[in-house]
Amino acid sequence: MIAPTKGIAPQRALLTVGAQILISSERQMLTVDQTWRRLQTWRADNHHNAPVPFWWFVLALDVLYALGAVELRNDVLVFREAPRAA
Repeated sequence: MIAPTKGIAPQRALLTVGAQILISSERQMLTVDQTWRRLQTWRADNHHNAPVPFWWFVLALDVLYALGAVELRNDVLVFREAPRAA
């Protein structure tokens, strides 16, 4: 579920969808709805045809939150910058 498995296609794994959320959001501050729409557009533009329902998108946001990559402030998703290597 989090990573691709025999039953979960790589396009639908939560880590993959989470990465796509980070890419499509361009790390801007967005509402959940804006982020959802950007993800849908990005997936269509990049020929990711496996369906991702809204609840799966929310699970991917949960994974990003657990990893410390995103948080919700005043109804806006705030994407954190990745720490830079020394």
